[in-house]
Amino acid sequence: DWIVCLLLTLISLTVALDNGLLKIPPMGWMAWERFRCDVDCQDDPENCISEGLFRDMADRLAEDGWRELGYEYIIIDDCWMSRLRDEQEKLQPEPSRFPGGIAKLARYIHDRGLKLGIYADMGTHTCMGFPGTTLDKIEIDAQTFASWGVDYLKFDGCYSNPVEQMQGYPLMSKALNATGRPIVYSCSWPAYLGGLPPNVNYSLLGDICHLWRNYYDIQDSWDSVQGIIEWFSDNQDDLQPAAGPGRWNDPDMLIIGNFGLSVDQARSQMALWAIMAAPLIMSNDLRNLANSARAILQNKMIIAINQDPMGIQGRRLLQEKSQIEVYWRPLSHSASALVFLSRRTDMPYLYHTSLAKLNYDAGSYEAYEVFTSSTVTGLNATTVFTVSINPSGVVMWYLIPQQKPRQSDTLYDQHKKASQFMFHKAKPGHSTL
Repeated sequence: DWIVCLLLTLISLTVALDNGLLKIPPMGWMAWERFRCDVDCQDDPENCISEGLFRDMADRLAEDGWRELGYEYIIIDDCWMSRLRDEQEKLQPEPSRFPGGIAKLARYIHDRGLKLGIYADMGTHTCMGFPGTTLDKIEIDAQTFASWGVDYLKFDGCYSNPVEQMQGYPLMSKALNATGRPIVYSCSWPAYLGGLPPNVNYSLLGDICHLWRNYYDIQDSWDSVQGIIEWFSDNQDDLQPAAGPGRWNDPDMLIIGNFGLSVDQARSQMALWAIMAAPLIMSNDLRNLANSARAILQNKMIIAINQDPMGIQGRRLLQEKSQIEVYWRPLSHSASALVFLSRRTDMPYLYHTSLAKLNYDAGSYEAYEVFTSSTVTGLNATTVFTVSINPSGVVMWYLIPQQKPRQSDTLYDQHKKASQFMFHKAKPGHSTL
């Protein structure tokens, strides 16, 4: 009976993914939101899903300062496959769009100090109708991906039912582990079950997947971003405890640098994804990126907050009648991050509060404003302060408790040391603030 088989499978998987991967959220670039299923390489050669697109983006990650900040994965989404498996029943890329094959593309990406991600679907077909990975194909597909040098698998769930998913997602975890190659495993499973307990067992997911999509796909609009933030916050009591090193909630791609967000809204997405300890996977055109988008995506302090080694997902603390919301995330070394988000649509709003009102302990704090690089010093927990928040924008603070300075240390020196240490911890060997 399949339930008994399934239970045996799950018991054998309890330590299947304890392979040291993704102790901090993954960072990189993925094709889907920006380039979708554009397979028209005749009329749109620059933007179609082809090896050229992924080589271009690998070049940009390697040459434009992204890799040094931690953006390391180049992830192929749907529509890379041929419509047919080969004679050995293996998946194969569409030869007209990937003439060199995936193994060669993986070498190109690895040669630039980056990692390759690929897409498959636990079902009869992918979401866009390409060959799916049915239960009998899981092992061969895992072996194929490993043989190509793939470092990350996004496993979608179109065209399958909950019973098949309950078998297939754990089996793929086991099959990837059995290849001997370290492969990050991103599961779309919870998104097909409504994203919440009791339908979703997050403790099982944490044992078999490194990250998982909980909710609907992001679209290129502020409405979409707001909807995602709202759903994750409304359900934070279920979702927040599920996340931690090696097991992340994934609210979907960063759409900063595309068409749907203002600069303020782009800052809001980046700030909230950092609070949520979310994967920082961009989906944009890195060949044509506005300087304002680059500045947001390459902000070292936000990246350091996102990549904090404690890996505790943050929470929404408050929703005010004034349509201001406050979000908080605890960080290493007694630091923390605060985000003040305006849901207003009129004008900049002056929000008055104190750290004590936000549950901070008594004492003095120093706040570093992440987007303006300004510093607020000597901030007592009971001091009432005012922040001006743009409509659909944020103010984001990195806070550290005030230490008694050595005589030689200015407040700025202390902050600099704390923030440099923080960035070193997040990305060993990478540049600091």
